[in-house]
Amino acid sequence: MLERLRFPVERSRGRRYPEPSHPYRNAFQRDRDRVIHSRAFRRLEAKTQVFTPALSDHFRNRLTHTIEVAQIARTVANTLGLNEDLTEALALAHDVGHPPFAHAGETALDRQMRRFGERFDHNWHGLRVVESFEHRYAAFPGLNLTFELREGMVKHSRDFGPGESVEMDEYLPGMRPPLEAQLIDLADEVAYTAADLDDAYAAGILTPDAVASESGPCAAILEQIRSRYPAATEREWVWESVRQLIDRLVTGLIDGTREAARDAGLEDFEAVRAYPERVARFTPDTGALTRALKQLLYARVYCSEPLAQDRLRSMARIGELFEFFLASPESLPPGYRERAETASVHRVICDYLAGMTDGYFNRIYGQTVGE
Repeated sequence: MLERLRFPVERSRGRRYPEPSHPYRNAFQRDRDRVIHSRAFRRLEAKTQVFTPALSDHFRNRLTHTIEVAQIARTVANTLGLNEDLTEALALAHDVGHPPFAHAGETALDRQMRRFGERFDHNWHGLRVVESFEHRYAAFPGLNLTFELREGMVKHSRDFGPGESVEMDEYLPGMRPPLEAQLIDLADEVAYTAADLDDAYAAGILTPDAVASESGPCAAILEQIRSRYPAATEREWVWESVRQLIDRLVTGLIDGTREAARDAGLEDFEAVRAYPERVARFTPDTGALTRALKQLLYARVYCSEPLAQDRLRSMARIGELFEFFLASPESLPPGYRERAETASVHRVICDYLAGMTDGYFNRIYGQTVGE
């Protein structure tokens, strides 16, 4: 196993604002608890993952997706002998910066910010949420999370080099995050790939045979299940297939990461940071499977007519509400209105919209633009 690469909590770079240690919770356990008790985390329940609640009450939302990522990531960390507390905290925090309406919301806000020479990225916004927007302590702003949690959030999807971003310069540009942080992006991929196939079947967009026709491994899984449970319903075949698919992907992530660490000859967690590329990875066969399934999902699900219509409508409405507040900043809530007096109005508007749930956005849109 990879216990030698485990990030030791006692080697944490600490918090921005020093605090006394807790008698029975370590620093990463406290990070986990602070994320769970935050308002941003609770709001994930009312933010779309892929399929809107209008179609069914049983689809994943952004919160249930986050819980699935945490479960998968902890399993991998435990099997590899890594720091489960750090892994779990990172998994639970990885989407707190997501705006309403899934990736359509992120694309729409990024499009608006580009007009002003800026960008919107949910990972970077998530850091701003835990650093500034959550107000739960009298002694300091934000949640005062450890350096490793904050670094893992901004490096969730990619690493960056020195000078690439002034705001990120404190988070060790040019270096890799701990192996625990590297796992989260791939655990995220496992969770949404399997879940989106499941939800797409429930939505009537994909059939088991359609998936099998595009993926040899999935065809083999389905054939085995049909042979073993010939009297089962199609729905039960799908559940069994998704369960076996998750097991295969998670096993591929464990094996791929173990093999990469062995081939790299890494001796400790500091060597992980200094290595020129990420160590967490799927085995080649598993990587090919995930790529094939993602291509299928993009072609047959994400770009399907029902989801495409929802995406275009959501993006248009975000643009309209952004324009409304840009023309009438006095209509912003008091706290945001006060911030707009000293900060860029477009950034304040973006922050306001990014924090909304789907339902709250629709209410505000109906009270303003949609009147």
